[in-house]
Amino acid sequence: MIHTSTIVSIIQAQIALDLLNMLYIIVRYTPAFTTVHEKNTLARARAAIREAVRSKRYTPYRKGGFVPRGSVYINPYSFHQSHIEMEKLFRIWSYKEGEPPLFYDGPVNDIYSIEGQFMDELRKSPFAAKDPNEAIAFYLPISVANIVRYVYRPYTTYSRLRLQNIIEDYIGIMAKRYPYWNRSNGGDHFLVSCHDWAPDVSVGNPKLFKNFVRVLCNANSSEGFQPIRDVSLPEIKIPFGKLGPPLLKHPPENRSIFAFFAGGAHGHVRRLLFQHWKNKDGEIRVHDYLPKTQNYTELMSKSKFCLCPSGYEVASPRVVESIYTGCVPVIISDSYVLPFSDVLDWSKFSIHVSVAKIPELKSILQTISEHEYVKKQKRVMQVQRHFVLNRPSRPFDMLHMVMHSVWLRRLNLRLLG
Repeated sequence: MIHTSTIVSIIQAQIALDLLNMLYIIVRYTPAFTTVHEKNTLARARAAIREAVRSKRYTPYRKGGFVPRGSVYINPYSFHQSHIEMEKLFRIWSYKEGEPPLFYDGPVNDIYSIEGQFMDELRKSPFAAKDPNEAIAFYLPISVANIVRYVYRPYTTYSRLRLQNIIEDYIGIMAKRYPYWNRSNGGDHFLVSCHDWAPDVSVGNPKLFKNFVRVLCNANSSEGFQPIRDVSLPEIKIPFGKLGPPLLKHPPENRSIFAFFAGGAHGHVRRLLFQHWKNKDGEIRVHDYLPKTQNYTELMSKSKFCLCPSGYEVASPRVVESIYTGCVPVIISDSYVLPFSDVLDWSKFSIHVSVAKIPELKSILQTISEHEYVKKQKRVMQVQRHFVLNRPSRPFDMLHMVMHSVWLRRLNLRLLG
């Protein structure tokens, strides 16, 4: 009998394969908004990626540079070549209009930090276009987190109307001043946000945002997130003065805790997890907030499996925290589109458990043999580099992976019509 978790993993892998395969499809329809520069640039990139897949060879690019290998990658040859083409060709124009704190400013620490980190990185990044006419994509430097912080607080309403109006007004101004939005109907424009409200920016005017790329932590496929157009952003909680949680590398034999979770009972998924497992089993260790005498990160590093249930929204920083501590993530969600799943095969280094299977959590994890667990744990260590935040960003790290996810959507833009 095939577990639901296996079926979901197969479906997720197929979505990723479909996205990559689209790079190799010849499409008869070419939108009028594609400039000659863009058309030629993207065509060269597609041709190079096709050749890498066909020949199963890695193109030398940077001496001593990282080369992706192994089963954690859906197609390591296409990923490697695509990353090379991105570094050579991908340029992003960030609009200059707007003043902090709503524009060009965002949180760089705590739960929404990836939003501000991306914004700040792009200012000095080699991906930043010097001229908008050389750009392949256009970035809206808007902080949803800061809009919520400075416009809504103290809260008198939770209506998203003010948020939507600010972003739609900004787009309207850019569309009047420059030709770029109108020529693509927003299809080469994107916004990056980790705030829970970010998916709602497009709800008020679906026609305006039909082609717009939303780079979101809250990548919920049941609430309008479209993996072929939108980008799933890793949620990472960055301590003040640091660039992320500590990287820990305890080997499998030093992990005495079978499965671990600690956190608030946020949302129905966690409430169900608590109902079945909180303080009820010596091996499935489910707690609410830990006392100050216990170290959360250290406990994760001593665990074989780290439970990553959705909270109020589908995303959770526990996924990245699990990878940082070398703990095999157990994704407990029905609608979460995982980050970088267009190149990473999450089924090779994580476990997926549907919400309905929470009562069977222990039996599901016990079906994983020690041999299979060790393989998954080693693969978790292998993918760590893709979730590490560096400033400045480095090839194949988290910010480069986010850039690459946007780059893939631009390569496939013609297919979105």
